[in-house]
Amino acid sequence: MEWFEKEDFWVHFAPIMFDDKRWAEAPEVAKKVKEIARLKDGDRVLDAGCGLGRISIELALLNLNVTGIDIIKSELDAAKESALDENLKINFIQQDLRCLNEKEKFDCTVNLFTSFGYCDTIDEDMVILKNMADSVKKGGVFIMECTSREVAILYFTEGEWFKRAGFTVLTEFESVGAWEGLRSKWILIDEKGKRIEHEFIQRLYPASFLRDKLKEFGFSKAEVYGDFDFSPYNQKARTMILVGTK
Repeated sequence: MEWFEKEDFWVHFAPIMFDDKRWAEAPEVAKKVKEIARLKDGDRVLDAGCGLGRISIELALLNLNVTGIDIIKSELDAAKESALDENLKINFIQQDLRCLNEKEKFDCTVNLFTSFGYCDTIDEDMVILKNMADSVKKGGVFIMECTSREVAILYFTEGEWFKRAGFTVLTEFESVGAWEGLRSKWILIDEKGKRIEHEFIQRLYPASFLRDKLKEFGFSKAEVYGDFDFSPYNQKARTMILVGTK
């Protein structure tokens, strides 16, 4: 079992990763997704790696027909509870994206907040990318937001510390190989001094590599942007937004 499949990790680290800022930005991100993909009310959207339903909820509030898929049951349970609170009908499914095989195709599939590049092998990562690509119907759109190799280099820091969710959080970062990956070490220290540590590596892909893979996987057009506003993917890019159209 890989680290991202373990419930204990998300119990401890989800409140740190998905802070108030991340929740506050969700409505605008969902709005941008609807605009970029030119979605109409009732169109079907797949939130691949939906986690706590941060984006799924907002997409559904925009009158879209949303399916959220994630591997962690506790995350999905929380997402379902949020959907009930908002009186929303969202189809949440527990599934490994490496085994994704949705029979019905979607008008848009999204994979957001750097939810890609954590498998042990490149082949596994590419299986996930292809599965997500295959979930998009003809004329549909795929949108990925991810830390690319270029963005990781552009904003690299060796570490930081901050307080969040009742913890003092220490982070340490270093490149792996020839920037093939980014090793991240997170240390959480509670008020009693108890430490929880976790280390993982995200594989870093050049934006051009992922763009070309989308074309290989059946998209007629694939483009890269530096943000959801279609700003250029250059030295001022905030992140990598990959948009594929079938």
